[in-house]
Amino acid sequence: MTTDDAGKDDVLQFEADLDAPPEKVWRAVTVPELRAQWLPDSALADAEPVSETPGVRVSYRMRDDEAPHLESLATFDLSPNGEGGTRLVIRHRLTDAGAARVPANGNGTVMRLAA
Repeated sequence: MTTDDAGKDDVLQFEADLDAPPEKVWRAVTVPELRAQWLPDSALADAEPVSETPGVRVSYRMRDDEAPHLESLATFDLSPNGEGGTRLVIRHRLTDAGAARVPANGNGTVMRLAA
């Protein structure tokens, strides 16, 4: 399963150029002891990757720690940036099919009773 195919509107995408070479960034996103420093196992539905293309792409299932405990897929794509560093693209997509779409800011209509 990739995040490139479907549901592009439901994908949060973050991109960054890092000074570290791709091999070092790959270790940071795949070696459990290193990954846990910034992405703890408690945030993951499973500590093992869902899919992996060594040195290039890894995907993890994540689970919210608060109810309704929605699951999502976080995919990390790495490529050399041409300057000795790494271009890191993180795509995060909600995978729970029945998840309710509720605005994060609660921008609903407020009705007040007249005095």
